[in-house]
Amino acid sequence: MVRASGLHKHFGALHVLRGVSLTVERGEVVAILGPSGSGKSTLLRCLNHLETIERGCIEIAGETLASADAAGASSYPSDSEVRRICQRTGMVFQHFNLFPHLSVLGNLIEAPITVRKLARAEVVPRAEALLAKVGLADKRDVYPGRLSGGQKQRVAIARALAMQPDILLFDEPTSALDPELTGEVLRTMRQLAEERMTMLVVTHEMAFAREVAHRVVFMDAGQIVEDRPAADFFAAPRHERARAFLAHML
Repeated sequence: MVRASGLHKHFGALHVLRGVSLTVERGEVVAILGPSGSGKSTLLRCLNHLETIERGCIEIAGETLASADAAGASSYPSDSEVRRICQRTGMVFQHFNLFPHLSVLGNLIEAPITVRKLARAEVVPRAEALLAKVGLADKRDVYPGRLSGGQKQRVAIARALAMQPDILLFDEPTSALDPELTGEVLRTMRQLAEERMTMLVVTHEMAFAREVAHRVVFMDAGQIVEDRPAADFFAAPRHERARAFLAHML
């Protein structure tokens, strides 16, 4: 579902991604771990074109989002083609990014109607079913300002699902939440994993990574230094940096 090869990304003189290569299979849950500044969030943002890469190539669900020439320099297809391919992925952000002027239902139906050009009569029942799925059917007509952080994040997950993506990308989905609200978001993510949704999750929730993820990708200084089954990674990380990270987190 995701194939990234040799990704390089700079922000000015800062070399954030240094030859990152990653594959994710259908139905796989991959937890991306690592210290702050290791390139985790930038990797996700490059996979759905919120950032562009300078070198390397990216395929999403078998379609080429970024290709590389003989020298390795990256190029992208037309804007319309990029938008079409990126509809295969949904993104859940650390700080929710809900539209404050729209109700919960309005947040869910905005993109399917405006981007996918679907009829409201088709979109609303699906959105209502997604709200029920995340336990928020009773918040249909409430505005984001009246929701708790955990509720906002579950709305954000439902909003991403409303576009019917093949892949969900989560960028630190619980780091802005109080500890007591984290559990309700992780329960929703566990349910998605059980339903075989393909997920890449940047997280500092070690229990989630150990119990739910199939694989752990550990990043440090813009590179992937370990990519192993989750059980193997947590039992005996090979890289010294990964061992130090786990000792600090667990």
